[in-house]
Amino acid sequence: MKLSIVIPAYNEAESIGETLHAIYDKLKTTNINHQILVINDNSKDNTLEVISSLQKLIPTLEVITNKSPNGFGYAVRVGLENFDGDCVAVVMADLSDSPDDIVRFYHKMQEGYDCVFGTRWSKGGKVYDYPTHKLYLNRFFNNIVRLLFGIKYNDITNAFKMYKRETIQGIQPFLSPHFNLTVELPLKAIIRGYTYTVLPNSWTNRKHGVSKLKIREMGSRYFFILLYCLIEKFFARGDFNKKWD
Repeated sequence: MKLSIVIPAYNEAESIGETLHAIYDKLKTTNINHQILVINDNSKDNTLEVISSLQKLIPTLEVITNKSPNGFGYAVRVGLENFDGDCVAVVMADLSDSPDDIVRFYHKMQEGYDCVFGTRWSKGGKVYDYPTHKLYLNRFFNNIVRLLFGIKYNDITNAFKMYKRETIQGIQPFLSPHFNLTVELPLKAIIRGYTYTVLPNSWTNRKHGVSKLKIREMGSRYFFILLYCLIEKFFARGDFNKKWD
């Protein structure tokens, strides 16, 4: 089973090199057949030059520039349209996600699940230097999602998740242009009947640069995609559900 890693990157010149080396070294050491696909989201710094220079050292590294429209969701969607693996994980460019978790999730997916979701807030999950204001908003929103959708999964906004190719194909089309894509993907998978399991994962705050997530801008976008998924859950009558063999 070939694993694709999709990494959206906007102005990540200071972080992307360390991230790519760490992921490649871990996947090479564990003999996982893989593709590392970076989506340069029209960066204004020298992110693209850094990635291009690393292609000589990392043979599994590929890069696509998403010229416009830009945004986290748009960049990830470009990656999900172009990856060539049997399964795919979305990983942050700032090394907030652990390469060790990538390996664990990959092996868990081989047990037959359609998706493997990460949680930072259950036993075994870890967070390092998580902003306090972001923590309160995170738990508030995730608890709303749990109540509305009747699910036990407690970290729907966690971007670190892994999907089979067939799952990605089955939960299209994608609507979210920004970070609300991290909510759209798993909710659609759950609503449409794809199997999933949850593993603890770790999150570490970035060493360089600033977070691209703007909470004030994202509030209404999160609730829009939440409403959209609720409408599908209660009114689509299973029209988009997974077709079982």
